[in-house]
Amino acid sequence: MITLATQLSRSLPKVQKAGIQRFAICAAAVLLTACANYKGIEPSSHTNSPADYATTTSLPGQGGIWPDSSWVSTIGGAQLQQLTDEAVANNPNLKVAAARIAAARAMTEAAGAAAKPQVGAGLSATRERFTENTIYPPPYGGGYFTDYELGINASYDFDFWGKHGAQLQSALSQTKAAEAEDYAARLMLTTSIAKAWVQLARQYDQLDLSNQQLVLRDKLDSLTRQRFAAGLDTQSDNQQSRQQIANLRAEQSQWTEAIALTRNQIAALIGKGPDRGLTLPRPSLPADVNVALPEQLPLGLLGRRADIVASRWQVEAAQSDIKVAKTEFYPDVNISAMVGLSSLGFGNFLTKSSLVDGVGPAIHLPIFEGGALRAQLKGRVAAYDSAVATYNQALNDALHEVADQVQSLRAADVQKKNQQAATEAAERSLQLSQQRQQVGTVNMLQVVSSEMNVLAQRKQEIDTRARRADLRIGLIKALGGGFDANAEGLAPAASAANTDQQNKTISSSSNTSPVTTGL
Repeated sequence: MITLATQLSRSLPKVQKAGIQRFAICAAAVLLTACANYKGIEPSSHTNSPADYATTTSLPGQGGIWPDSSWVSTIGGAQLQQLTDEAVANNPNLKVAAARIAAARAMTEAAGAAAKPQVGAGLSATRERFTENTIYPPPYGGGYFTDYELGINASYDFDFWGKHGAQLQSALSQTKAAEAEDYAARLMLTTSIAKAWVQLARQYDQLDLSNQQLVLRDKLDSLTRQRFAAGLDTQSDNQQSRQQIANLRAEQSQWTEAIALTRNQIAALIGKGPDRGLTLPRPSLPADVNVALPEQLPLGLLGRRADIVASRWQVEAAQSDIKVAKTEFYPDVNISAMVGLSSLGFGNFLTKSSLVDGVGPAIHLPIFEGGALRAQLKGRVAAYDSAVATYNQALNDALHEVADQVQSLRAADVQKKNQQAATEAAERSLQLSQQRQQVGTVNMLQVVSSEMNVLAQRKQEIDTRARRADLRIGLIKALGGGFDANAEGLAPAASAANTDQQNKTISSSSNTSPVTTGL
């Protein structure tokens, strides 16, 4: 419009020239004002911080250390480590996560290419008949000719408002989110295998004790039948003994089934067929260790939980998408150019006279678009609010998960002490029964019953040990399983300052109070 006013001003009086120029300037201002009309469309949510949650009493720092990537070997040694490595290489779900990362990286490359000049070339040869009823005289009119064109086209979009930069940042954030989600998927897989490994060890130990109980119960049944034959016991006592034998055999079958199912489960987690489960070695329950929480909870979870980091990157991506949507309200300026050859017939195609070229700018002004741009921006803002809510929920769930594991471990500690006391009492009672049987004050029936009681208490003790191992794995998972956003280059810029401060604090505290226990 300014160009039109300049052209008209050449043949108009000065007063009219000034009026037209003022009109052009006002019109341009109105157009620019109309383009930037997204007032009132802003996000309504904000990300929570660890300071928003009260955790001092529930999650006190105990001088512990954060779990590292070698935690698997502390649970099941080299055998379990080998299984998890095999699972990471073969599990289909992890392959899906890897494919998502590749797709996100491709989108990042595409977003980066949009900010660069675009160059293309084309060659065409079109055979056509020209109509006789046109401006072309014979021999062109009514004749067949070939139109040859060879050209190189170039264009460049001037990113005045940062649209391409915001698109690239959104794609980068999506890539970072996909990479963090991959770590979260790996942790879910490895902890699932570790938990199944612990359960398999428990099931084998329980089967061994059931076998021992069945041997004792057969011995006890033999004594009962002898006493019944001698008239010392009733038929009811004899039938009750047989019932207990049947129950033990049913329990024996249940443990055998559980072992087979757990082997199948581990094979499926590895990504192999059920025959792979048949080759698994028999595991052992891990040694029972005391667990101490690390310092700087819950602040440390921001960089230690892959799911929280992924959610944070999704927030960053949504924020960049809002910037992209806002740039659509402003003028879009690009320039294009072309140079090539064009000729009707090949005779003069490669001569200088067939040269064609051109260059010129293009400006797009969104004056009236029926509310489409505002609707698009509202959608991006809603997506941002959703991403923020997801991040806040991830942080809340992480704290809840850690608190649950800690509370259950505390209860398991009490159960462990009580169960140890019960087992020791049963073993002492067995010793007393054996001593009394040796001097003839009690019969073998009472000794065998005491032995059965000891085995029953040991079964309870195995369940307690297995539960503590399972809770320990759960706490390792809740604390991130060795993931470190800084070390992996995935720490969001918005939380990098908090993470650095956390590391300095941990380093300072570790110099004054050495860590004695961990995960």
